[in-house]
Amino acid sequence: MYRRQLLAAAGALGLSTLLLAPAGLAADAAPDVVGAYVAAWNAHDSSKAASYFADDVTYYDASVGKPVTGKDAAKTGVIDNFLNAVPDAVWTMKGDPIAAGDKVSFEWEFSGTNSGAWADGTAATGKSFKFTGASVFTVKDGKIATQSDYYDALGFYKQLGLM
Repeated sequence: MYRRQLLAAAGALGLSTLLLAPAGLAADAAPDVVGAYVAAWNAHDSSKAASYFADDVTYYDASVGKPVTGKDAAKTGVIDNFLNAVPDAVWTMKGDPIAAGDKVSFEWEFSGTNSGAWADGTAATGKSFKFTGASVFTVKDGKIATQSDYYDALGFYKQLGLM
């Protein structure tokens, strides 16, 4: 009798481990997806960075106020825009990201030299800049579904001499 109970308990433990493992792996995957996305930015590979977006991603920049929707629009309007205007861009996480469920957030520093024109036609200033901010991501099915960025836009524009 004791042996049957022991085998049943071991089986239940093994089954619960199998059932709970996918949830644990999914939570661990979100920071990995975001980390790989940031690495692609720092490699200046906009196609690779955009590959981490869901097709219907929503990208929100608090300084703009209007979200960009869709992978192609986010690649062109955000990633390409920044990497063309700042070819030496460096996006650095300040500390480890914080992850809870499908959300990942972290504080960051973005720096570089504005040596290219911006997509809106604003000419390059040739000035270096460094500013801090924070981002919040939602990752679903291994893809970034939302990205929201909050940063010191006024300080950024002042460093570029645009204000």
